[in-house]
Amino acid sequence: MAAGSGGEPQLVVPAPFNVRTRVHEYGGGAYAARLGVVVFSDFASGQVFRVTDDGPMPLTPAGQGFRYADLRVHAGRGLVLAVREDHSGGGEPVNEIVALRLDEEGPGTVLCTGADFYSDPQLSADCELAWTQWDHPAMPWDATLVRRGVLTSDLTVVDVTDVAGGPHESAIHPRWAPGGDLLFVSDRTGWWNLYAQSGSTVTALHPDEAEYAGPQWVFGLSPYVALSTTHVLATRTFAGVTSLVVIERGTGEAMTVLPAGGTESLTSWGGTAAALIKAPDEPLRLATIGLESGQWTDVRHASPQSLPAEWVAAPRQVSWASTVPSVPGEVHGLYYAPTNPDFAAPEGELPPLIVESHGGPTAAASSGFSLAVQYWTSRGFAVLDVDYRGSAGYGRPYRDALQGNWGIIDVEDCAAGAVAMAQQGLADPQRLIVRGGSAGGYTTLQSLVATDTFAAGVSYYGIGDLEMLARDTHKFESRYPIGLVGPYPAAARTYRDRSPIHHLDQLSAPMLLLQGADDMVVPPNQAEAMADAVRAKGLPVALILFEGEGHGFRRADTITTATQAELSFYGRVFGFTPADSLPPVEIDNL
Repeated sequence: MAAGSGGEPQLVVPAPFNVRTRVHEYGGGAYAARLGVVVFSDFASGQVFRVTDDGPMPLTPAGQGFRYADLRVHAGRGLVLAVREDHSGGGEPVNEIVALRLDEEGPGTVLCTGADFYSDPQLSADCELAWTQWDHPAMPWDATLVRRGVLTSDLTVVDVTDVAGGPHESAIHPRWAPGGDLLFVSDRTGWWNLYAQSGSTVTALHPDEAEYAGPQWVFGLSPYVALSTTHVLATRTFAGVTSLVVIERGTGEAMTVLPAGGTESLTSWGGTAAALIKAPDEPLRLATIGLESGQWTDVRHASPQSLPAEWVAAPRQVSWASTVPSVPGEVHGLYYAPTNPDFAAPEGELPPLIVESHGGPTAAASSGFSLAVQYWTSRGFAVLDVDYRGSAGYGRPYRDALQGNWGIIDVEDCAAGAVAMAQQGLADPQRLIVRGGSAGGYTTLQSLVATDTFAAGVSYYGIGDLEMLARDTHKFESRYPIGLVGPYPAAARTYRDRSPIHHLDQLSAPMLLLQGADDMVVPPNQAEAMADAVRAKGLPVALILFEGEGHGFRRADTITTATQAELSFYGRVFGFTPADSLPPVEIDNL
């Protein structure tokens, strides 16, 4: 979409095109716009198209097994830079940085190759190329390199040098500032902070015990922008809250321009910046800020479904002590109290608590407004969104605590959080629920067999068998378990020991499994095997398989059905009748 002269949105990419990419399966960076030129990746074909007055024109050929992401338009040079993932050969796909021509169709000229992964191709005004790369078994939050070189007229990159990064440093998101300095983010101090390379000198823009970027799960993230030679607009995350700040490069001072409601999508032009703002009390919005005035102007809200203030459950930062003796420390999360002005619980009754285990596992809870959270709090549930050790946003040591401990400390942190909320009188200790998606689904399933804390669990496309994951997943995450669990097959016993499917004798709680039939990250055979095993044990279990859905549900009807099924499941398990009119859910053994 584009804002017309009157500010109303206008369609740029016509139906039936779907602006999306499957590079790394998670995608991102599926479109780019610059100086009136718009290019995008079409999900169905994997092709890159340029928008023209006569309709989208293909820049890449169909049917050759190529996918493209992290698109960057350089209209003056007639080029589009992209990360290309080549699935045309056998075995693991090949990732490279390529240059596409704006005026002709072709698969692209390879600029950078040899590493397992690439991101953020950035071309300066004087034809210097910067990018991020990394190799197996590292993930981009473990060990990366930011590199730079000169792009010649015949599209070769020469004089390549390393800027930052290494085996124990995550250096990401290079950007060229006006004047030619190269900016980037590095966690060399234990926190993702901003740096600038000027000549051969690298300096920190604003040393801070806070995070100025997040884990690079998808392409196209933009956690900061260079406003001028002297100022940078950046996200800052601390204690679970993301704000927006302007950093003055000369003094290193940071001025807050948005205290809460940060984003990873920033851009700027001509003295104005735009951001997607995730406020805690209203839907996601697109807004602009005049850098001279410091005033925000709303452009568009993602949803008209805002809630009156008295209905909104606000996130409250909470912490509790670790119960893992070998990995002591404080654990963090966001607590939401049940909030419904039209109803009150019976005297002395505490609310059931949904303990949310986020995905990744290197991700984080978000304090941004979520209708999904408000759905539960408006119906009498409390919610605890747990940032277990391993989560981003609290520095590298907190993130690295999960290394070798996946399936142990994430599980214990969730259980300890649930118990802590019950002990504080914020939840009913007999009605503690654990739920999560993907890696959070694994933590959910593992919590149900490794602890007796929870009375029910709901897994969205979760992992039941770590060995199956180690043998059968996509390239981006194929070595991820090495750091989280251990090398496979050498550590096969550890994988089995931490796989919920092998410990169903310890399971005593009902379970709901929700799974996409086309999931390439966690294949549906994981959910099917888990359901079969629970069913054979005689425990209550329901499995709902959604055709046409992959890893993460996208269709409105799927999300509605899954949410209603979950509430219906809780009603059956805990013996109450929901106020909603819900379709029945078939639960075996209940």
